[in-house]
Amino acid sequence: MSKDSGPTGIRSNYTKRRPSLNIRIDSLIPGAKAATGTVIIVDVFRAFTTASIAFSRGAEKIFMVAEVEEALELRRKGLARICMGEVDGKKPPGFDHGNSPYEISRAGVQGLVIAQSTRAGTTGVAAATKADCVFAASLVNARATVLAVLKAKPDVVTIVAMGASGLVRSDEDEQCAMLLKNRLEGRTPDIEAVRRLVLAGAESQKYGDPARPHFHPKDRELALKIDSLDIAIGVRRDNGLLAAYPVTD
Repeated sequence: MSKDSGPTGIRSNYTKRRPSLNIRIDSLIPGAKAATGTVIIVDVFRAFTTASIAFSRGAEKIFMVAEVEEALELRRKGLARICMGEVDGKKPPGFDHGNSPYEISRAGVQGLVIAQSTRAGTTGVAAATKADCVFAASLVNARATVLAVLKAKPDVVTIVAMGASGLVRSDEDEQCAMLLKNRLEGRTPDIEAVRRLVLAGAESQKYGDPARPHFHPKDRELALKIDSLDIAIGVRRDNGLLAAYPVTD
């Protein structure tokens, strides 16, 4: 990603596809590494739902890193106030919060800088080194992401569905990628159909499973509130680090 690149706002009345817009969909870590142009990294369960909710609750910025130790180091250096994220779905030792939308919806993050590390979403952001500009998307901020991307007027958009741990395709991220593509191309998808398809997917079944209490059922509920947040997430270089910021009207 080019230095200090990033979006600065959304115009809600800018909804038509640019005639020359070239939209590509790819998946997983190899897709993120190969992605060019304006890149949208998708992680619905749960990284970018969690990040979107953190911004809706007033977080200042989120440093997105691939490794747990990187997040902890940012906190040790005083560059971040708290760490949130997961390894195998669980909160890593030393982290303040897991990768849980429900948990962060109840946390006090107003004005805080957060370091986030996950196995898919933030790893994908870090891998997208060929991008001109990066957005982090989920279903909750899908509409806001489309509007921000269209405002930027790119020639090429690459949407990368990160899947489970960046290694296995997952229904929720693939469906979100298709939703974004259709909207960028000027169509109006059936969001209830998207929701039903995601609920039927394998990743969705983790939530509410008593054997896996770290997958809270309210995480799924929040992640499926499609277009509920008018906050796109733009990522840019900040003193050599990948920092995510809220992008609003």
